[in-house]
Amino acid sequence: TGGALPSSGGIVLAMEKHMNNILEIDVKNMVAVVQPGVVNMDLQKAVEEVGLFYPPDPASQDYSTIGGNVSENAGGMRAAKYGITKDYIMALRAVLPNGDIIQAGKKTIKDVAGYNIAGILTASEGTLAIITEITLKLIAKPKYKQTYMGIFPDVNSAMNAVFKSLSSGANPVAMEFLDALVIKALKEKLNINLPNHAGGILVGDVDGNLEDEIDYQLEVLKNSFKENGATDFIVADTNKEAQELWYARRNASPSITIYGNKKLNEDISVPRSKLPEALEGIYTIGKKYGLKIPCFGHAGDGNIHVNIMVNQENKKELEDGYKAVEEIFKLVVNLEGTLSGEHGIGLSKAPYMHLAFSEGEMELFRSIKKAFDPNNILNPYKMGL
Repeated sequence: TGGALPSSGGIVLAMEKHMNNILEIDVKNMVAVVQPGVVNMDLQKAVEEVGLFYPPDPASQDYSTIGGNVSENAGGMRAAKYGITKDYIMALRAVLPNGDIIQAGKKTIKDVAGYNIAGILTASEGTLAIITEITLKLIAKPKYKQTYMGIFPDVNSAMNAVFKSLSSGANPVAMEFLDALVIKALKEKLNINLPNHAGGILVGDVDGNLEDEIDYQLEVLKNSFKENGATDFIVADTNKEAQELWYARRNASPSITIYGNKKLNEDISVPRSKLPEALEGIYTIGKKYGLKIPCFGHAGDGNIHVNIMVNQENKKELEDGYKAVEEIFKLVVNLEGTLSGEHGIGLSKAPYMHLAFSEGEMELFRSIKKAFDPNNILNPYKMGL
């Protein structure tokens, strides 16, 4: 969303070469202390070597840094069960624009002394302070994991299965979805073997420390999926089979270029029970402007990756695409959703902040910005501030 662009000039602080150390993995207290330039996957591997687990897994985990994850409050596929970055932040060390060094939070599980400054800095996109050290909660690594896939005749059935299976006791690590347009693109562009009747797909993992727990979770999912119209429920018996089931989801984004050479990508999020209504509204907006809007994403936490496909050379298509973006944002806000689930606001979504926040709320954001950064020298004019 342009959050890291020096759009007003200035200096970019790059942390990846000189502030990229894992300072501590405290096994006894299940805590890691890292510098902001540590790559997400490097942290995951390091803690798993000692039997611990850091769940947040954004798609960019092989190269995105923990500092960036904190600044954007990154999510990932495991968010359905384990939550997102904010759920693992215990403390932040940061430098204010005037040079003061602050410590926000502690290593302790409970801490209600003072304001939750670490919470304010999380997802602040570099507008309030320079984060220099991050203390993260870790959990024990589950012993078992298994992958499943549900095939549905249409995406509406799949979306109903999402919130109904979760309210029935399912607790999947991930529950990702592909709609009919994405399925068609995967088959045509990448020749991925998917059932001809598939109009919606849910794929994910379940995990746990007991095999009976895995069996129970899969049984709940299977029954709920079938009750909501699933025509098939597949469980991977081997790691190779699991990778094959995940292959379609991982290739969703590159496949949809069959619909246009420019993608206006948004990552809206709604309450899970509103997923069917949200997708129906999105497709209606697409029909209004004659545009294909393939959708996929994190159904387990209500986060939809909306892809408005246009041809860049067609000026009217591009204009209509941006009109569709605004209408989708209005739809989402009316459904008690949010403009961004994990990509942030940055520059590209800043013009739409008024749709989600009142002037009084925006003024509160500005006053917080001014309290931290009175001279407006940290990432100015981002997030509509």
